[in-house]
Amino acid sequence: MPIRNHLPLNALRAFEASARHLSFTKAGLELRVTQTAISHQVKQLEQMLGSNLFRRLPRGLTLTDEALALFPVLNDAFSRISGAIDRIETKGAREVVTVGCVGTFATGWLLQRLDGFREMHPYIDLRLLTNNNRIDIAGDGLDIALRFGDGSWHGTEALHLMSAPLSPVCHPDAASRLRAPSDLARENLLRSYRAEEWPLWFAVAGAPCPMIQGPIFDSSVAMAEAAARGVGVGLVPIAMFERELQTGRLVRPFAAEVAAGSYWLTWLKSKEPTSGMRAFRDWIIDALRAGTPA
Repeated sequence: MPIRNHLPLNALRAFEASARHLSFTKAGLELRVTQTAISHQVKQLEQMLGSNLFRRLPRGLTLTDEALALFPVLNDAFSRISGAIDRIETKGAREVVTVGCVGTFATGWLLQRLDGFREMHPYIDLRLLTNNNRIDIAGDGLDIALRFGDGSWHGTEALHLMSAPLSPVCHPDAASRLRAPSDLARENLLRSYRAEEWPLWFAVAGAPCPMIQGPIFDSSVAMAEAAARGVGVGLVPIAMFERELQTGRLVRPFAAEVAAGSYWLTWLKSKEPTSGMRAFRDWIIDALRAGTPA
């Protein structure tokens, strides 16, 4: 009889939670058992499979190749079981869809339109988790991730949503000092962890790129806030800050912009989209095409 017919469910749950958290302790807290019990169940599963699933390091756990193959399958299966139970408990009326969203897109476009989604799909409970664009869809338990980049993420389907060219923004007082792109050499240039962005912009603007030594931000929202407070000049996806530009809190001193990435809707290739996931995907595409106002 195949070994899969004898694999204990608790051991599989212990492995899935441990792989998601990369911690036996956190898995135990989630499943309401001790760290020792989780470790024992995982060890039992490893013995039955004849393969190690974790590399146990002084500072935590990492997944082996075998675990990387098993984890997304179990994660999807347990998510489906949980979703089915939720629908049974609520008489089939609701579905939970967990969406991870880069913070800039969340504040610049998504949040002010969520009422429209709720009105169209009252049976879907949307759980929104914002991030700084560094995520693990499976590990974070996401159904959908809205991300910034080039659309190339391993193991995911990626649907292009909108381009997001970058352009400088600053406080009105700083803008009054700027006549040409070369004047930026005298300003504090705020930067992201993508070091190539300012050099690319200066190349498009036709000016030499100065040495950039301003503070580094992991969020365009935080960078724009710093620029609005007069800390320096930020380079941000301009379409996400229309309100700040309209109110004059931020000023765009130069029209030059550079394409450094786009916003994408992504999900795991190994996960068959649920009706709720498809509803969210279709809604956001329709809203973008229609230019739904905030």
